[in-house]
Amino acid sequence: MCEYIIMEDYIMEKYIYNEQNGLWYELQGDYYIPCLELPAEKEERHIGVWGQRHLRYIREHKKVFYTNLLTSGKLQSHLADVEEQAQELFDRLMKQQAEREGITEKLKADDPKM
Repeated sequence: MCEYIIMEDYIMEKYIYNEQNGLWYELQGDYYIPCLELPAEKEERHIGVWGQRHLRYIREHKKVFYTNLLTSGKLQSHLADVEEQAQELFDRLMKQQAEREGITEKLKADDPKM
């Protein structure tokens, strides 16, 4: 893996390994940039309206939290969890509201305007 780049009066390796942090670095111009990959998400889960709204909120107002989730590969699962919790809460509140107002399936079938 020893590829060399000649820079004016000295030679720089294309890739170097740092034993202190265990990372490989690639030469990009005059700088060594770490060779990083985001960990793959375990499974694809649906991100709906609640997850999208939460994403917008943390991206705008909780930037460090957002960056930590993004770089750790946990952003999608976090958003999917928020989506599930918010949807469950929404469904529960809608059911409670319907019970409080006496709305039944029969009433909805008889009067579709409700």
